[in-house]
Amino acid sequence: MKSSARLRLLAASTACGTAAVLAAMAPPATADAPDGKTLVVTGDSFSANGEIVDLLNPGGDPDCKHVATSWPTQLTQRIGLSPDDVEDTSCQGGTIDTSGWTLTHQVKRAMADGAFGPRTRTVTIQLGMNDAWGTDNPIALSKAYSCLIDLIDGCGPEAAAQGRAPDPATITGPAYAARVRQAVTYLRYYAPNARIVFVGYPEIHTPGGDSACAGILGVDAVQPRAGAITGFLDRIDTAQREAAAILNVDFLDSRAITAGHGACTADAWVAGALDPRTELLGFPWHPTARGDSMVAAAMQERIARG
Repeated sequence: MKSSARLRLLAASTACGTAAVLAAMAPPATADAPDGKTLVVTGDSFSANGEIVDLLNPGGDPDCKHVATSWPTQLTQRIGLSPDDVEDTSCQGGTIDTSGWTLTHQVKRAMADGAFGPRTRTVTIQLGMNDAWGTDNPIALSKAYSCLIDLIDGCGPEAAAQGRAPDPATITGPAYAARVRQAVTYLRYYAPNARIVFVGYPEIHTPGGDSACAGILGVDAVQPRAGAITGFLDRIDTAQREAAAILNVDFLDSRAITAGHGACTADAWVAGALDPRTELLGFPWHPTARGDSMVAAAMQERIARG
């Protein structure tokens, strides 16, 4: 079977499975419909954020913490919402449908809490970074970090063909849209007045570049052959943007908002590893409080535009 055919089959089976789960968790017709909450957030660690100690206890926990500086928390404060009027089910390690605390789980939790209804104005989805992509041998980015620190073979574009990194050809707008379509349909039905926003990921490395850098203990560590990683980030950004257009939802371009402030830049808005130049205990390669404040401000402006 050709890769494109496998991809279509995978997308179809994933969509059917998601639809079945979402249909099963819908409230019974006789139940009183909730009014909903104004803001509902779904996502991974780029929404929840965290500290370096969280690496010891990754994802899958429905009660995972959300740091005070995460962009949803800052957004809640900026627009003056009561915490009771916000539902944030984002979690470290969250995925669309691969494993752990998936989009379906997050939507299910929000529904159980009465978060969807006519009062719901904004629902955000920031997912895809932790998902496995590929057809013959799906691989998640988290499984590719070993090639990032490989000083002999590196982590260039050939790493995908060698099974050491996700296949960038499979990270497309249609593929992304297929994986989230049923959830979007569900949200439109149960939160009919809500704006659905796909939140992009911030700039981590220079888009289109081949090298990756991380601040470690105050020193810049560079992998000059990191095209598989930087290419993955470029593809995820494009896939989210294209999927938003396909599904007629909004896209928040976090890359544009944080351009020029990636890892190891003079004014980095992503944390290193125990790097005092950014945030000493910040989650590596995740937004600092400053980076999250910029995303929160952009989202506030988007909401204000109506």
